[in-house]
Amino acid sequence: MTEVTVASYNIHKGIGIDRRRDLARIAKVIGELDADIVALQEADARFGDRRGLLDLEAMRRDLGLRRVEVEGHPLAHGWHGNVMLVKDGVEVADVHQIPLPGLEPRGAVVADLVVHGVAMRAIATHMALLGHSRVKQVATVLDRLAALTARPTVLMGDMNEWRRSSHTLRGFFPHFPENRSAPSFPAPYPILPLDRVMLSKGEIVSFAAHVSPLSRRASDHLPVRARLRLPA
Repeated sequence: MTEVTVASYNIHKGIGIDRRRDLARIAKVIGELDADIVALQEADARFGDRRGLLDLEAMRRDLGLRRVEVEGHPLAHGWHGNVMLVKDGVEVADVHQIPLPGLEPRGAVVADLVVHGVAMRAIATHMALLGHSRVKQVATVLDRLAALTARPTVLMGDMNEWRRSSHTLRGFFPHFPENRSAPSFPAPYPILPLDRVMLSKGEIVSFAAHVSPLSRRASDHLPVRARLRLPA
């Protein structure tokens, strides 16, 4: 068995609870996570040229994290605001971009990776605010996965679902039997479990929202972090 650490973080375009945009502060929180794979949401400007907000060179230099490259707006860092970062040494074998149906543009980044010598797949997404759209988006992701070669798959992101029954995400659960959530919103006093990690094969050894003095201020969401145990 091989252990891989993953994290998901809605960075709210770098705007903290003090209403200041501070991407250096976000980078420090990402450094605290010390994850092999990080899924970020709201990492690009929403309108106009959809410009990416991260300092990718500094993150590569200071944190040893590089972006999984995607196609899209020429100045954007991600796909509908979704950016996947991986540690130096993680091999990116293939990347797929899934447009998700709904009233507002949403998407998912799917990357086939080799981490610590183990082939796996990671999905980074940010699902819709509307429940009926989330149901359609779940079906879209599963349809695309069915066309790909099977491998242990981790799904991470802001699912915008807080109810315990999670009925709009129910379609995922047979395919991702290991799934965890924890209160992650709003960051200063988290109540709603919006951010999740789900695993198709293997075990989620640990999972928690990452709470630190900085993470409580840097965004309106806390990041979540999970340690996975994958079959070799």
